[in-house]
Amino acid sequence: MASGRVFKLNTGSTIPAIGFGTWQSQPDDAYNSVLTAIKIGYRHIDTAVYYNNEKEIGRAIKDSGIPRKEFFITTKLWNTFHRPDLVSKAFEESLAKLQLDYLDLYEMHWPCAFIYDGDNLLPRHENGKIILDHTVDFTETYAEMEKLIEGGKVRAIGVSNFSVRNLKKLLKTAKIIPAVNQCELHPYFPQNKLLDFCTAHNIHMTGYSPLGSSDSPLMKNNIVIDIAKKYNVTPAQILISWGIQRGTSVIPKSITPSRIQENFKDIALEQVDFDKLSSLRTTNPQRLIIPNNWDCDEFIYGEDNEDDN
Repeated sequence: MASGRVFKLNTGSTIPAIGFGTWQSQPDDAYNSVLTAIKIGYRHIDTAVYYNNEKEIGRAIKDSGIPRKEFFITTKLWNTFHRPDLVSKAFEESLAKLQLDYLDLYEMHWPCAFIYDGDNLLPRHENGKIILDHTVDFTETYAEMEKLIEGGKVRAIGVSNFSVRNLKKLLKTAKIIPAVNQCELHPYFPQNKLLDFCTAHNIHMTGYSPLGSSDSPLMKNNIVIDIAKKYNVTPAQILISWGIQRGTSVIPKSITPSRIQENFKDIALEQVDFDKLSSLRTTNPQRLIIPNNWDCDEFIYGEDNEDDN
């Protein structure tokens, strides 16, 4: 179903329901898997400076021979570039690596600011803790991102890993409402309150790790497996379908051609099965990917959803 399905953004443009994630994909794997994904039909490709694979992804897009206008390309501003004087520089570097004239979506990867230390993306104290930059607030960073829209090299801007608390703060000063908030979303971590808030403010949500991330216990959950058997599909396809049926786009990641193919298909779940998946959080521990040693107040993520996550 999903090969042609899209969601409409507050910019008026559309985003594919299923995109291709590249987090944790090594450069060579990123090139090969993205090229495979494009041949299968994926048109939304998601990457980030921190993934260290923008260059290879750009090469895959170019080598695919598919016209640029058919793609929806997303990359992200990393935490060391939160300084207002570095936002434009980081953006242009990403464009160059991707070999693109414009981006469809540019997101602030996290609300945390780290100190700038050249190519070191994880500056740390001797005790291993991340060195934060308290001289800049993410609202200032976002204001610089808004200027990129004026330059015409990006069609939409958004955020990633923003909680309700941080979105409320951002919306007080933002001139442009974020088009997207990309977060971890799956039945073990549905973030219901966050999704409701974003929906109410016309902010689309994209779910990363929709299968529950690496070695996911979700994929082994008996309820997920039984529902997959009922529809004669894979557990991954069930989880992808659940995410899309909630109104969120999803960006599953794989470097295995057969799984890349399987993940590019969703089905219409009966309400009873959708509800079973939605209730998994009540009987299973949440699974949230939290970076170690950040100690960042702005990072707090999921605190809005303790009651119903």
